[in-house]
Amino acid sequence: IEAAAAAWALGAESLPKPWHPQQPVLPVEGMRNVLITSALPYVNNVPHLGNIIGCVLSADTFARYCRLRGWNTLFVCGTDEYGTATETKAVAEGLTPQQICDKYHALHANIYRWFHISFDFFGRTTTPLQTTIAQDIFQRLLERGFLLQDTVEQLYCQRCQQFLADRFVEGTCPFCGYQEARGDQCDKCGKLINAVELKHPQCKLCRAVPVVKPTQHLFLDLPKLEERLEPWLERSWAEGHWTGNARNITRSWLRDGLRPRCITRDLKWGTPVPLDGFRDKVFYVWFDAPIGYLSITANYTEHWERWWKNPQQ
Repeated sequence: IEAAAAAWALGAESLPKPWHPQQPVLPVEGMRNVLITSALPYVNNVPHLGNIIGCVLSADTFARYCRLRGWNTLFVCGTDEYGTATETKAVAEGLTPQQICDKYHALHANIYRWFHISFDFFGRTTTPLQTTIAQDIFQRLLERGFLLQDTVEQLYCQRCQQFLADRFVEGTCPFCGYQEARGDQCDKCGKLINAVELKHPQCKLCRAVPVVKPTQHLFLDLPKLEERLEPWLERSWAEGHWTGNARNITRSWLRDGLRPRCITRDLKWGTPVPLDGFRDKVFYVWFDAPIGYLSITANYTEHWERWWKNPQQ
């Protein structure tokens, strides 16, 4: 309090001059460089106050604080646009997935502008750079032996004549009995679900009962990373600022043992898989969407790697 009173008595002239970064904002040698992202809002609905309070507002508050401290700060965000939720919304509104994305991206951008959210750049995941970067990461994983190929039993709707992605299936949760569980997760008990495990499954598009058919998919070989991941996490927990919730969830995954995770889907709306035998498939949105942070930064500046591949700053 005494220090604050003394600073106040000196007047505004004694304050450090505000930092005005160059455009585009890039890391500066010798300065504290801060990259801020907030969770990419999904593009299939109009954002409400809960969405904004849940992630966007807290990141905006922190970005404003960082700028007031004179730290070199970049704040990016954007709409998450691939995946089955977009396809289901497109069917419901009688539009194409691209039209749905264009419509709701504009709505999101206008609402955040109205709230004066101080993004330096608000982008989207349906861009050529998203495809380039996601496919590059995929090729690196493939070259380093971190991908597996396996046959998956998957639900197939004979009436719609297509394999059903997770969110095109609804049924009863095999763990808690919730009757409106999705094909990837139960919103009541929170457990991850394989769609074929659902009891009384239905196609969300036509309400027909699907059948089980085999199909080939690619998997991220997470067990191969387990030995390297555990010591990295211990270091990160000691040096970083993880929430208790994040630590507990991560520990539970490691305690139960990591399992291979499927990264492809039998869909048309998504980033194409650049591998023979899988070119009719796209990447699963949870493989693809986190890469959106990189591609949105890349759409902001061609020097995006100075933010994302620059641990020294």
